[in-house]
Amino acid sequence: MGLTAGIVGLPNVGKSTLFNAITKANVLAANYPFATIEPNVGVVEVPDHRIKALEAMYHPKKTIYTGFEFRDIAGLVRGASKGEGLGNQFLSHIRTTDAIVQVIRCFDDDEVTHVDGSIDPLRDIETILIELIFADMEVIEKRLPKLKKQASLKADKLIVHEFDLLTNLLAHLKEERPIRSYPLDKDDIAIIKNFSFLTAKPMIYVCNVAEDEIEMENEYVKQVKELAVNDQAQTVIISAKIEQELQTLDEEDRLEFMAEMGMEVSGLDQLIKVSYQTLGLRTFFTAGEKEVRAWTFKDGMKAPECAGIIHSDFEKGFIRAETIHFDDLMMAGSEAKAKEMGKYRLEGKNYEAKDGDIFNFRFSV
Repeated sequence: MGLTAGIVGLPNVGKSTLFNAITKANVLAANYPFATIEPNVGVVEVPDHRIKALEAMYHPKKTIYTGFEFRDIAGLVRGASKGEGLGNQFLSHIRTTDAIVQVIRCFDDDEVTHVDGSIDPLRDIETILIELIFADMEVIEKRLPKLKKQASLKADKLIVHEFDLLTNLLAHLKEERPIRSYPLDKDDIAIIKNFSFLTAKPMIYVCNVAEDEIEMENEYVKQVKELAVNDQAQTVIISAKIEQELQTLDEEDRLEFMAEMGMEVSGLDQLIKVSYQTLGLRTFFTAGEKEVRAWTFKDGMKAPECAGIIHSDFEKGFIRAETIHFDDLMMAGSEAKAKEMGKYRLEGKNYEAKDGDIFNFRFSV
């Protein structure tokens, strides 16, 4: 599945530095607004200890981790929804992402300029929220006049539903509240899906702190975390500079450096984990002598849908899924032993996939 998170924020908050760390790329990280214009795109491997264990068991010719795409999108400024800065060009890049990762400056440094002249995380968050709200309001205000006459006839229930829903969402946005905080049912979600509303996307706040504050919650971070609870958003604390430095080290030196900094896991691993949780993502595996591979699926997917992630023909001609859970396989020590223990199962079309399932799909086309 192609899953994408857009890294956004005001100019000079550390977006491109973080992106460099995430993708091990050398993207321009300059101390002036709009150093990034076109979105830089990078796909990272999602770390998973289970892959190593499957490698040790199957000795495959090839190993493939599942990937997560991050886009470093140009800095947003006040008035973007009206065309300021990069304006609509910026907003169009966000519409194609599955989630928004907002980098917020939570450190003091007189040598790094701030577009608004001072450090205020809550003001920065509000600036971006308001611009995203204005953009969503514009979409709704363009759509409602086209629906009004048809909705007034009461002939088409779907049109009436859409008109009422958009009217309510517009009122919600005017109260400076994002769409993700509006109680949507399944029918509502189906209606708004094609609008790609910006404020409906899951939000992850990344607090970019100084290197010596990575293991503490400074006052800026505390403010963001308190706001995030009310905003139904997740928070990750990262030092973009440390993350970038970690990517220059080999595995042994990286672990030693992290230990010295008091870090159990890297900020990048935390961000990926939170992104997965936020988007409701899980991992299944295919394993054999030819290949061990991780695949991303959404929580609640049935076995045929997971088969379709590998190839559409697998879903169309799905017969069954030969299944064993990773934990059961590791406990048994081999496929043969797992079968003896009754841990190897045959699952049908209604089976809901679990994180850690290892599948061998049977199909006929």
